[in-house]
Amino acid sequence: MSASATPARPAIAPADPNFSSGPCAKRPGWSLAALEGAFVGRSHRAKGGKAKLAEVIARSRRVLGLPDDWRLGIVPASDTGAVEMAMWGLLGARGVDLLAWESFGEGWVTDAVKQLELADARTLKADYGRLPDLGQVDWRRDVVFTWNGTTSGVRVPNGDWIAADREGLAICDATSAAFAMELPYDKLDVVTWSWQKVLGGEAAHGMLALSPRAVERLESYTPPWPLPKIFRLTKGGKLNEGIFKGETINTPSMLAVEDAIDGLTWAEEIGGLPRLVARSEANLAAIAKWVEATDWIDFLAEDPATRSCTSICLKVVDDWFVALDDARQAAVAKRIVALLDEADAAYDIGAYRDAPPGLRIWGGATVETANIEALLPWLEWAYATVRAETAAAA
Repeated sequence: MSASATPARPAIAPADPNFSSGPCAKRPGWSLAALEGAFVGRSHRAKGGKAKLAEVIARSRRVLGLPDDWRLGIVPASDTGAVEMAMWGLLGARGVDLLAWESFGEGWVTDAVKQLELADARTLKADYGRLPDLGQVDWRRDVVFTWNGTTSGVRVPNGDWIAADREGLAICDATSAAFAMELPYDKLDVVTWSWQKVLGGEAAHGMLALSPRAVERLESYTPPWPLPKIFRLTKGGKLNEGIFKGETINTPSMLAVEDAIDGLTWAEEIGGLPRLVARSEANLAAIAKWVEATDWIDFLAEDPATRSCTSICLKVVDDWFVALDDARQAAVAKRIVALLDEADAAYDIGAYRDAPPGLRIWGGATVETANIEALLPWLEWAYATVRAETAAAA
């Protein structure tokens, strides 16, 4: 539809208007009843508590197809905690290449350069909507990167650019990719994610997966900086195996644990990882079809091969919007988001605060494609409404 047309207010809103990029939509049919089996009022170190934590690890391994020789543990502080545990414990043994094309990748650059003050750190950056030149990565070095840029909607297209005979470690923040995208574990050494993304769990806890190569590094290298207690993955020079059996470093929320089990159980019941990936890709396809037919909107990701199927980021491209200054563009985008929120048509779909003004629609596996399709007429309505409001105020 052309931006010059003013559509009527749609009659039907999405059945679930939760399109936030984190915490994300709960799985279809979820209710508080899903938490009735939570191991509350008891120690998480009791037999029942350990069993619940171990169940999260075991189900996660099964759904993701994690190799048998990898360790998987529950760690504090969501994906951020998991990534920083890996960086603080593993980096410094050799030079490191840091890839950044959006806000969270920039955060890992800051950690390495300004906090750890690594002497041999090289940064490969790209603007929002693009990837750095992956061919410039030096696999004699450690490499830190996001698989899917949550704030830019740009993902790496595959693992072909990662050297099979790499000397360094591939440290991958996969928080908005795990459970929605296939990850090549033979090309990775550290993979992290959080519960509140693709399976719609509650926040505060992260997952840390380590390859045998990463474990070998932990047991053979001692970083020169002090490690806070919650970052320590080794004890007496050996991997602290308890972390990877459900013996968490800090006290977890057993309500959040129960919710994670519920999401993983649902994932297995619907067909596991292939079905989760298919659901996310179907959501991307629905939006792509609409974008193709709509002249005022486009993907922030410039290359179709790099478009995220979870954090789907869009930009306004018609001449009226492009001619506005930065402040007015931001105001228009904010007003669109506010209209959709007020109409209970879509919640929390504004672009990330550091990203260009636009929309960010979560399309992870818990989101029904029917709700994505129901949202699209509302986007048309909201944009046309804001254009009309702006013209009337001029």
